[in-house]
Amino acid sequence: MAGSGSSMLSSLLLFTVILSLQQMYKAKLASTELFTIFGGFTSSLLFLMLLTFIGNYQESSGVKTGWGAVILSELVALIAAGTVHRVCITTCFLFSAGLLYEVNKISGMSVGKTESKARRS
Repeated sequence: MAGSGSSMLSSLLLFTVILSLQQMYKAKLASTELFTIFGGFTSSLLFLMLLTFIGNYQESSGVKTGWGAVILSELVALIAAGTVHRVCITTCFLFSAGLLYEVNKISGMSVGKTESKARRS
């Protein structure tokens, strides 16, 4: 299992790569409806990578902000989506909500398994 330091670094690198590629191909992403939806999806991946980075940073420093990390990550992703196309903002928000739901569900299962192991010991 990856530590918070390596996960933080890899999520920051992936954020940078995805943002760079999105900006390089923003004319292509805005050209058709399907590519516009894909542009929103890539922006939601930016949301996920930034949320992972901030969460790992908070875990390593011991500071928790709760929903602040989610809101900040979503704002950055929506701004990046807005540079591609206006419709990308909507699709980014919808994809990000779905990703946040899935991350929350996976996190709940992971914490539940950890707590049950701690009770047995």
